[in-house]
Amino acid sequence: MTLRLYDSATREVRDFVPLVPGSVGIYVCGATPQSSPHVGHVRAAVAFDVLRRWLIRRGYEVTYIRNVTDIDDKILTKSAEAGRPWWAHAYRYEREFDAAYRALGVLPATYDPRATGHIPEMVELVQRLIDRGHAYPAADGSGDVYFDVHSWPAYGELTRQGLDDVEPADDADPRAKRDPRDFALWKGAKPGEPATASWETPWGRGRPGWHLECSAMATRYLGSEFDLHGGGIDLRFPHHENELAQSRAAGDPFARYWLHNGWVVTDGEKMSKSLGNTLTIEALVRHVRPVVLRYLLTAAHYRSAIEIGEGPERETRFAEATAAYERIEGFIVRADELLGGAVAALDPAAVDVPEAFAVAMDDDLAVSAALAVVHDTVRAGNVALAERDETAVRAAAGAVRAMTGVLGVDPFDPHWGTGRGGDSPLRDALDVLVRAEIDARAAARKERDFATADAIRARLAAAGVVVEDTTDGARWTLDSRSVDGRSVDSPRER
Repeated sequence: MTLRLYDSATREVRDFVPLVPGSVGIYVCGATPQSSPHVGHVRAAVAFDVLRRWLIRRGYEVTYIRNVTDIDDKILTKSAEAGRPWWAHAYRYEREFDAAYRALGVLPATYDPRATGHIPEMVELVQRLIDRGHAYPAADGSGDVYFDVHSWPAYGELTRQGLDDVEPADDADPRAKRDPRDFALWKGAKPGEPATASWETPWGRGRPGWHLECSAMATRYLGSEFDLHGGGIDLRFPHHENELAQSRAAGDPFARYWLHNGWVVTDGEKMSKSLGNTLTIEALVRHVRPVVLRYLLTAAHYRSAIEIGEGPERETRFAEATAAYERIEGFIVRADELLGGAVAALDPAAVDVPEAFAVAMDDDLAVSAALAVVHDTVRAGNVALAERDETAVRAAAGAVRAMTGVLGVDPFDPHWGTGRGGDSPLRDALDVLVRAEIDARAAARKERDFATADAIRARLAAAGVVVEDTTDGARWTLDSRSVDGRSVDSPRER
């Protein structure tokens, strides 16, 4: 099988052939930490995390670089409004982005370079472009330096635009440009801006343009040519178009494949701060388990839009994702109970994924088809559980853990701590407390004290604990529908 990915530059699904056999270098545009991250930001992180996990599963050594744009116009504006230093403002929200990535189980990047830590590389890149005749300092002495789009005939190749189709660039002072479509590589310091937000260069004090930052950092850590460049579909133009132009004009082959994920939308509109329709991760995980939110973001194809909706529609989407995930989780937990902890103890990376799952993932990460294989395996596993066929249960549970591990939603991954066998001290402590309540309930039922048994079950339900009576005794699970404060109805003991 050959991994095939949709290359935005060629607009076709291509066989993925890495530059260096056995190794993959990926650069993904990361956070601009001006304010709290919303689910649209994290969708990109989750999408490329799945790609990374699949590449690792296929045996590649992956170098994954995700930058932090810790200085730009909006950060300077918002930090001034907040009355704090720009660097402190950026770092505060950078930490929120890190927390959001962790909450949704996104693997840490190999490195998260900050723009402000790579000024020398950026200045050197600007000078190379000037020397090659592709950039010019502004004649007004402002310190601005612009890329000359007319000097690069291939400009527009990523988005298939001719120069006549390109809108004027909205950066720096347009009066100093030779052409309104030229874009800023370097921005001269302006009156009123903090002195700490500029650096000395041959063209005067200033700070980097947004596009310049990524070109410099990508090549610093992955080389002048590397495998994959990723980001949201909204970054194709002008950001990625300008990255590609300035890098190739400077003599760097740059990215061999370009991948772009779709938006998260509400009522058909892209989620953005300017529209006021953002949903922060911190707010969302009060209403839905983080693993379920990741499942929801993963379930759609990475290139498609995800409609979150509002009000009842959003609650319906969360409920559907919760039910789907809990079918997987419930099977894994029951299989582990039957097999005496063997499911939790296995190493999912050592278990082969089903061929149909691999075929789906190799087809441009067709996660919806891959999840169909997961749920088919769960259904077969539940049949085996009913028949107490331990061999079949073990095989199904191992396959499910292997597949969900690739997708980052393995119920027994210690990160989630949701499984009985997970490495979760909190879960272990909770199990002791819940078991005491279950034992008290059993004693009350034995004495036919149904009022007390009802009260115990109601207390557990209010805390988000659902008790299920089975032939092997009572077992308990957490019900995400009640952990946000909305208790579920519990049946009476009679």
